[in-house]
Amino acid sequence: MPLSMVKEGEPNKIKKICGKEEIRRFLENLGFVTGGVVTVVSAVGGNLIVNVKNTRVAIGKDMANKIMV
Repeated sequence: MPLSMVKEGEPNKIKKICGKEEIRRFLENLGFVTGGVVTVVSAVGGNLIVNVKNTRVAIGKDMANKIMV
């Protein structure tokens, strides 16, 4: 299931990151790695604020759709 469909406040384990190599590398640099835990803090208009590796990161819906949990 893509990260964009996750309920707020529930910790989820990242199973896979889809997309082109440069997108995967960009997300990895932000802390989104396979096996890592990510929690959606808030979702407004499809954009998400997530907590990953004790850091809050804002990502758009298109990026969130590439992160499978």
